[in-house]
Amino acid sequence: MRHLAEHFDRSPDLVSGEELRQYFIYLKDDRRFARQTSTQALCAIKIFWEKTLQRTWPAELKFARATPQFKLPVVLSASEVRTIIGLVRAQDHRVALTTIYSCGLRLGEGLKLEVGDIDSKRMFLHIRGGKGNRDRYVPLPQRTLELLRQTWLVHRHPRWIFPAKGHSGLGASTATEPMCRTTLQRGFRLALRASGVKKAAHIHTLRHSYATHLLEQGENLRQLQVNLGHHSPIATVIYTHLTTLCQTQHQQRINKFMGDL
Repeated sequence: MRHLAEHFDRSPDLVSGEELRQYFIYLKDDRRFARQTSTQALCAIKIFWEKTLQRTWPAELKFARATPQFKLPVVLSASEVRTIIGLVRAQDHRVALTTIYSCGLRLGEGLKLEVGDIDSKRMFLHIRGGKGNRDRYVPLPQRTLELLRQTWLVHRHPRWIFPAKGHSGLGASTATEPMCRTTLQRGFRLALRASGVKKAAHIHTLRHSYATHLLEQGENLRQLQVNLGHHSPIATVIYTHLTTLCQTQHQQRINKFMGDL
């Protein structure tokens, strides 16, 4: 609503239906908002329009959202992942990124890991309140468990695996919250820049890379869906487009079939 008011430089209750249409065209064509982002803006303004102003939503705004897009995610190779993580300076940042990659976690899931979430006997991580507020268990590699233990021994926080260290860098043992997202994101960006990798990667790219690399190692789609916490297998199938193994086999079949042209 603030963005709408700033765009027209007046109170949003003074904006007409035609101006709203032009605004959504502006978000779509000039700002190039993704469909999800433009949908959030449309829903917020619609609630204000119908509930607060008690007005009928203009019929011409039915098709105001951006068109759906299908984009394949960026994927790093196994060697690129190891190079980037190896260039992360802070140990806790490095282990957090390693955990996110090796367990296929979302950024928030990794940072909110608690001591009680680690099941070292069954070698699982208990991910609580993931996307859609769903819990799940994720396989925990032995090497990742060793790194988590080493990290915890540094601060021995009774709850968090990756506690916030504070501005002094010495407050990890008494932190009241986990590590800040922007802190870890900054560490990843610096390592990415130092690595020389030119891909438009970010921390969530590690999750995409995990899924792709497991498929290349022969993991089945159903198990991968469980590991990632996908509600629908459709969201997991996308990674079959990204595997080098799949592309190589596909290329071989094409070459064999078309070889006598």
